[in-house]
Order: sequence, then C-alpha cells, then structure tokens
Amino acid sequence: MKSLIITFVIAFLVFEFVEHVVFPFIWFIKDRKKKSNYGVTGMIGKVVEIKRWDKTEGQVLINGELWNAVCEVPLPVCGKAVIQDVEGLTLKLKPYEDELINK
Repeated sequence: MKSLIITFVIAFLVFEFVEHVVFPFIWFIKDRKKKSNYGVTGMIGKVVEIKRWDKTEGQVLINGELWNAVCEVPLPVCGKAVIQDVEGLTLKLKPYEDELINK
C-alpha cells in the first residue's frame, strides 16, 4: 500500500512538472518568432474601411474603432485601404487596390 501511494505521488509530481514547466517551455520556443496580433504591430497589413476622407487624411474603422489616418493619395469614402504603418495615433494607409495588384 505504501508503494502505491509513493507511485501515485511521483506520477502526480511528474504530471504537474510536465504541465507547468515542459509544455509552456515548448510553446515559448515554438511561438517566439510569431508576429504579435496585439498592439499596433498587429494592425499593420490589416484592411480598414474608410468612413470620412478629405484629400489625404480622414478617419477609418478598424476593429470597431475610428482611427485618424493619412494617405498620399485621395481615398473614396466607404472604400477600403491597407495599413502600412502606425505613427502615434495616426495610421498610414495605402489604397486597397495596390494590395490586389501586388499579389
């Protein structure tokens, strides 16, 4: 009976070690070069909907939020654009058609 309890305790400790140390370490190694989906770096390359535009600046909708944006060329309201960069709270865009041509 004593050996059964010792075996159970050792098995439990091994399981806990694998679950809380080995698996997280493996996932850390696997995902360390994965691009973050959060923050401003995760926004680059996303398609936005243009809500208001005046010449080279306006507002766009992304993830349910309105953001200020700029683009070198005029963009159509209700059209789409692609985020190239983020500077502070302003998105730099390029027309969505350019994205389709380059693929």
